[in-house]
Amino acid sequence: MSETQDIVIIGGGIIGASIAFFMSNTGLFSGQITVIEKDPGHKNSSTALSVGGVRHQFSTPANIQMSQFATHFIKNCDQYLGIDEAINLYFKENGYLFLATESGKETLSTNLEIQKNLGADVCHLTPDQIQTRFQWLNTEGLSGANYGLSGEGWFDPNALLQAFIQKAKSLGVKFIKGEVCELEMSKSSIQNLKLKSGKSISAGWVINAAGPLAANISGMAGIKYFPVESRKRQVHVFRCAEYWSDCPFVIDPSGVYFRPEGHNFICGQSPNADQDPPTRNSDLDFAQFEDIIWPILANRVKAFEAIRREHSWAGHYAYHVEDQNPIIGFHPEVKNIVFANGFSGHGLQHAPAVGRGITELLISGRYQSIDLSAFSFERIALKKLIRETEVV
Repeated sequence: MSETQDIVIIGGGIIGASIAFFMSNTGLFSGQITVIEKDPGHKNSSTALSVGGVRHQFSTPANIQMSQFATHFIKNCDQYLGIDEAINLYFKENGYLFLATESGKETLSTNLEIQKNLGADVCHLTPDQIQTRFQWLNTEGLSGANYGLSGEGWFDPNALLQAFIQKAKSLGVKFIKGEVCELEMSKSSIQNLKLKSGKSISAGWVINAAGPLAANISGMAGIKYFPVESRKRQVHVFRCAEYWSDCPFVIDPSGVYFRPEGHNFICGQSPNADQDPPTRNSDLDFAQFEDIIWPILANRVKAFEAIRREHSWAGHYAYHVEDQNPIIGFHPEVKNIVFANGFSGHGLQHAPAVGRGITELLISGRYQSIDLSAFSFERIALKKLIRETEVV
């Protein structure tokens, strides 16, 4: 016999947990919500393994607006998610610094105009201004940089995830450990969700928040093409004798990034497309740090010539291969599935806005706070893609 739920959310990471919270907190929905998560400890989840950044420097207007709401949400987390004790997300508002060579100068200028028109507190710095503000940074070969003066930085991703989960549970949301292995279809709707445990759940709405495994879930619903793949991203922690309290989240033109982490630093790289195959493998490639990242770090910051790698880990992006922007909303044929997928590394910071947006969509049939309609599934078939140029 199948258990019946009004909404079943597949995936209990930051996206699924945010949707569960906003749906249960709206006051306009009184149905039953269940979140299915195969790894409730989140040891290997994209959320827990992320670098915890929030930035307003995107090229897509809706991404900027979602990040602006994220900053508001982070700063007012107690008002949204507080239960008994204060929530500390350890938000470090040091900004993002996007460096550019001459070839990237026009992109910086175009993106800056979009960002400032939406109220983002971002400025352009010349090489001399970079050197004055960050004397430890080598500006050789740079044409300039865009710098977030406020609202950008990093925080504890697991603390936010747990706050979402605990608040949603306090509002009656059920979280269960399980893995969906089959979706039983009836005409053009999902009738039942079968779990590997043998449990069966029927649902009015099914929300795909399965992160890097989103295409597997969509395939079970008969959706043949769903362009979200799992892409591995490595993060390395290193120690340096020098430390700068004002150090922002720095993105080098090469795609290598670094930022402080306590009194250490973390770093990584956005690989070129030909070096970024789809994979669920989490094996570490230390040569990436030794042969690629470290030389770039040492060139950009002289003090980084003498550093020691402390440890490393690998996580996975739910990477939208078409335009690196998410797929959010309904499907034109499968009537009761809702997507919240393909954030390409931006899911943590966009989770609050997505949770609120999906809630608005299900309750009123339209977005009310931020228009996320540009991220609809239909844009893929219609080739109305919106490429995000600032992917880290």
